[in-house]
Amino acid sequence: MNILFIMFDQLRFDYLSCAGHPHLKTPHIDQLAERGVRFTNAYVQSPICGAARMSCYTGRYVSSHGAQWNNSPLRVGEWTMGDHLRKAGMGCWLIGKTHMNADSEGMARLGLSPDSVIGARQAECGFDVWIRDDGLWAEGPDGFYDQKRSPYNEYLKSKGYAGQNPWHDFANAGLEGEEMASGWFMANAQKAANIAEEDSETPWLTTKTIEFIEQAEGPWCAHVSYIKPHWPYIVPAPYHDMYGPDHVLPAVKDPAERDDPHPVYGAFMGNAIGQAFSREEVRQAAIPAYMGLIKQCDDQMGRLFQHLEDTGRIDDTMIVITSDHGDYLGDHWLGEKDLFHEPSVKVPMIIYDPRPDADATRGTTCDALVENIDLLPTFVEAAGGEVADHILEGRALTPWLHGQTPEAWRDYAISEYDYSGTPMSVKLGIAPRDARLFMVTDTRWKFMHAEGGLPPMLFDLENDPQEFNDLGRSAKHREVIDMMYARLGQWGRRMSQRITRSDAQIIAGRGASRGKGILLGVYEPEDVPAELTVKYRGKPPG
Repeated sequence: MNILFIMFDQLRFDYLSCAGHPHLKTPHIDQLAERGVRFTNAYVQSPICGAARMSCYTGRYVSSHGAQWNNSPLRVGEWTMGDHLRKAGMGCWLIGKTHMNADSEGMARLGLSPDSVIGARQAECGFDVWIRDDGLWAEGPDGFYDQKRSPYNEYLKSKGYAGQNPWHDFANAGLEGEEMASGWFMANAQKAANIAEEDSETPWLTTKTIEFIEQAEGPWCAHVSYIKPHWPYIVPAPYHDMYGPDHVLPAVKDPAERDDPHPVYGAFMGNAIGQAFSREEVRQAAIPAYMGLIKQCDDQMGRLFQHLEDTGRIDDTMIVITSDHGDYLGDHWLGEKDLFHEPSVKVPMIIYDPRPDADATRGTTCDALVENIDLLPTFVEAAGGEVADHILEGRALTPWLHGQTPEAWRDYAISEYDYSGTPMSVKLGIAPRDARLFMVTDTRWKFMHAEGGLPPMLFDLENDPQEFNDLGRSAKHREVIDMMYARLGQWGRRMSQRITRSDAQIIAGRGASRGKGILLGVYEPEDVPAELTVKYRGKPPG
């Protein structure tokens, strides 16, 4: 069996028609949900691109792998998806974005050349690269945001698009008369990107995916990682005007949220992004473009799935759709992501398993608490490998896919956020080591702990599903707060760094030292079996 692991960047869990969006129709993703299982309570391990992705690619929590922020290197030697799957006999390929930076210092210290096979894999988060393009070719007075090669820019230049950075000048900009109308300015969001639709980012990456599948020899896992519907919020025709202000859902926000908010929450509401998305004209400009980007993504899923049908690969390929995080879009007076409200930290997760064992669950939903770190052990099992549970902190979703209820499934999900690199930590006067947030959520309560002596946040998801009323400073909820702190403490005490020896190895090694002559605590030979002392009896040599 093969695995097609599709990740969209910044796709909200509720911006799919199968998830109930009243205006945005996504028939192709819906069709996948009809053939598989849609998980309704899937959480990312950080509401920020880099950290969330590194958790997905390692199967470990953020505080375990240590890559806490965008552009934070994943330390050399960390076990990755590619390492686990290759051990199980499955290739592991990247098509698109990872947002991963190589641990160049660590590689140099160990003498690993980036030109070697192992060095290249270490530099690419464990993947073999079919094509990598992180899709953020921003350029300012200090140069380019991303200094790596851009295959997409190269493609656009080969198609005749002019200039050094056609990613921006054409794919992410429209026209105002003869002038560029940059997608960085949300006032331009309803303009059509100045590019042929088939040359835009999402179709381009779909084409690259099909090219990979046509030549691939299995078993393989292909991580197809789209940059969209991530900002800039601009999309080519005909998607630019498919939706308008009438399709923009009211913002999920309450004026009371701005009255004495949690200090971290208040700081994020006050940043430029939060202030922008608090304005209705911004939402009415950006959200229709965001919806158009999603519609384009869905159409490309139709194209990709049809190729699998036509080639018969649909019968031997597991297909997964998820996201690295969501997008506030003005909910809770916020934009982008960063904090732990549902629009930010909950993501879509749909898994189609072609095996007959999954027939009983096709077209169903699963409300169990799942985490994106659960995908990697699921893939290992699909590849026929043994899950290294002393390394992987997620749990395989295979039982849920096959109509079984796993024993002792998790009672809560965890997410983490290191905001030390943001202006908000400076505004709050929080030291880098203390600028950390932890979320614990179950089906009733969502709790957030903030380091630095700050109060917690608490929401009653049953009675306050929109997360308006912060109970973190409520004396009446002390018992619940204590329970969530106990869970956070339990999670914090997990065995996360003993990754070089499995439990099975430890159990097998118990008592083995006696067979090699280590006889501590023995008073006389008769106290132990004679075979253990054979080397210690008789005349000395010579």
